[in-house]
Amino acid sequence: MKCNYVNFFIPINLDCRQLFQSSLILMGEIGGNDYNHALLSGKSIDEVEPYVPLVIEIIVSTVNELIELGAQTLVIPGNLPIGCSAVYLTVYYGSNVEEYDNTTGCLIRLNKFVEYHNELLQIELNQIREHHPNVNIMYGDYYNAAMQFYRSPQKFGFSNGALKACCGGRGPFNFNSSELCSSPSSTTCSEPDTYTSWDGQHLTEAAYKLIYESLFEGSYTIPQFNSLCDITSQIKGESSRFA
Repeated sequence: MKCNYVNFFIPINLDCRQLFQSSLILMGEIGGNDYNHALLSGKSIDEVEPYVPLVIEIIVSTVNELIELGAQTLVIPGNLPIGCSAVYLTVYYGSNVEEYDNTTGCLIRLNKFVEYHNELLQIELNQIREHHPNVNIMYGDYYNAAMQFYRSPQKFGFSNGALKACCGGRGPFNFNSSELCSSPSSTTCSEPDTYTSWDGQHLTEAAYKLIYESLFEGSYTIPQFNSLCDITSQIKGESSRFA
């Protein structure tokens, strides 16, 4: 199978169903803000955990609606490991040593929470596959794609580590809620590509590029994206047209 690559210039006479059928649809990552707003407003992980099935229900509903509209190839990502984010490492700074993964420095329970979301999502995606065997439903493993650089930042060129933000305020992880990246008093590192975290909540372009390569050129989708679609030559073709 060779998937069609839709560029930014869509013919005006192409109807919606044709567009959905010929498009690669990337959904998400969904759920991050739902959980972040609750957790960062002071709710405990136990209080937020019941939200997970509700979030998954919305994702599943949206996937089914897109299929009804004609979608044939969808990538539905899981959530990123928030226990490695500078914002949470700052909020929970000073926790007992057993709360941290000694190989990464990330917060164990927050990452377990994300794993719960991702596991439940994959169960539901399997059910969608059973009902729609002719539709390509791919799970995008953002979590483990990102864990590569949290476990071995130096290996991927992140010489300033994986936990400290490039742009932010004072503090052990360069994140301060009263001195955010957008504030006049914030500081910005000189080499963002050597960091995984841009502002404590979002990744740098270098980190996102690695996640992209891990999914669409590597093995971090289920089933593997490159076993279904060969878009490499098409992407190169599009690049040459706009060079």
